[in-house]
Amino acid sequence: MTTDEIREARRKLVLDHFHDEVRQDWDDVLATFPHPHYELIPTMQVHDGDSAVRGYYHDTRVAFPDQDHEIIALRHSDDAVIVEFWLLGTHKGPLGSIPATGSRFRVRMTAYFLFDEDERLVCERVYFDTLTMLKQLIGGLDLKKPRNVLLALRCLRGLLKMSGEAPHPSLVDTPKADLP
Repeated sequence: MTTDEIREARRKLVLDHFHDEVRQDWDDVLATFPHPHYELIPTMQVHDGDSAVRGYYHDTRVAFPDQDHEIIALRHSDDAVIVEFWLLGTHKGPLGSIPATGSRFRVRMTAYFLFDEDERLVCERVYFDTLTMLKQLIGGLDLKKPRNVLLALRCLRGLLKMSGEAPHPSLVDTPKADLP
């Protein structure tokens, strides 16, 4: 059973984690994990280890240098803190193969911060609707301008290229739940 003290310690760690991400203080963010591990369910990607997670941080902040969040709710389970939040920012750099559009986005997300039996953060698993984000990034283009039509086509080509990437096996080959 999770105690009030454990809930409060987890809550503080998760809120510090969010705060440090906004400040882009990657050393402090990574210090919240004994081994950094992110699972991005919409893109079926895993970033595992210090170097891979730092690369993920770098790439997302090149794409969205002003990335921020607004927390909606924070909930506890026996092995996790679940946070609902709005992620927002401006698309100023490439997002994978999708070129910058200059558009703003605001997407509702859920992150599961998973803890092991020793109360160590072992995973941040993030869920969000990629279509909502893409509609805002590409849909914000004024297609009456010829240069934006070309940019929209480049975005679609980049999206198609990214959609052909193989999903991470650990996110596909999952065991069935052991339910009574």
